[in-house]
Amino acid sequence: MMRQANVERQTKETNVSVCVNLDGEGKADVSTGIGFFDHMLVLFAKHSQVDLVVKAQGDLETGDHHTVEDVGIVLGQAIRKALGEKRGIFRYGEAKIPMDEALAESVLDLSGRPFFVYWADFTNDFVGSFSTQMTGEFFRSLSLQAGMTLHLSCLYGQNDHHKIEALFKAFALSFRRAAAIDAQAGDEIPSSKGML
Repeated sequence: MMRQANVERQTKETNVSVCVNLDGEGKADVSTGIGFFDHMLVLFAKHSQVDLVVKAQGDLETGDHHTVEDVGIVLGQAIRKALGEKRGIFRYGEAKIPMDEALAESVLDLSGRPFFVYWADFTNDFVGSFSTQMTGEFFRSLSLQAGMTLHLSCLYGQNDHHKIEALFKAFALSFRRAAAIDAQAGDEIPSSKGML
């Protein structure tokens, strides 16, 4: 079973294409025009072991909001498409990741029922050209489009770069665990309902 997907989205504000291979090696080819965001997406690929290609052109002259949000939308759609019926996956994943003084936690369920709970507090408005408030907006868009329940929080920290990096890495590892194939599950869908 090839767990891969390509999704494109073009609006008057952005042009985004995303390719994912859930059974990859963590390779990434990312270009959004927002350096710190590119760095975070590369980290997501590395720690989730998802091969990821993201190409985005957006109206960055108005800020990073539209580009970051639309990448979240398209990445979420690609993940949902690549997961298919979700046969044989673990379904649930969790991770706590330290990044120096910061600690982040991600708990998710590939349930098909989108829900997002988020807590993080930042000192600065930007890390590079990336708006710190867009961290939550990115994961909200991704989780809703992927159809996952995601509880994501930065438990504590001082450096905003470290806090955001810990959030991306925690999400990556929890997703890797949830999307992994459970050898004991066979071809079963991990739900008593018979579908997710």
